[in-house]
Amino acid sequence: MHPFSLQPRLETDTLRLLPLQAADFADLYAVAADPKIWEQHPNKDRWRQEVFTSFFEGAMQSGGAFKVVDKATGATLGSTRLYDYNAPDNSILIGYTFYGRESWGTGVNQAVKRLLLDYVFQFVDTVRFHIGAGNVRSQIAIQRLGATKVAEQEVAYYGEPPQLNFVYAIDKPTWAARTA
Repeated sequence: MHPFSLQPRLETDTLRLLPLQAADFADLYAVAADPKIWEQHPNKDRWRQEVFTSFFEGAMQSGGAFKVVDKATGATLGSTRLYDYNAPDNSILIGYTFYGRESWGTGVNQAVKRLLLDYVFQFVDTVRFHIGAGNVRSQIAIQRLGATKVAEQEVAYYGEPPQLNFVYAIDKPTWAARTA
């Protein structure tokens, strides 16, 4: 088994998760520039370039951000992130995920989350997700994977004011049972 990495290269038959690079800004911002993507997010103006620039800087500094790419076309579909690895608690968070609207309802998010969960559960016992309190779309999506709401927490995203988030969690045995 390979050592744990916050930015492994992962792929399915149709998708690649590639470590986010500074050179990816333009491609990722082209996806993020749609205000509709951010309607349910705690920061609804992340589609604005100056706000997204701060988000992107946080992604780069996290050391765990990915760009999600369509293998067939090479198109950037969105981004996701592994963050806040906690060795004593043997846990990690997955989040900061967004996709262009053309990926909504296509199974891309489920495929990416499955890929990340299969990977991180080789190393940790619990995965948590911060989801904006008003982001019903993402709450439903994460519940479909078997995660349950365990807390509410004010979360300050990089360069942004604190916002109420729901904390969802899934543990290794639950994931193993769902994927058996």
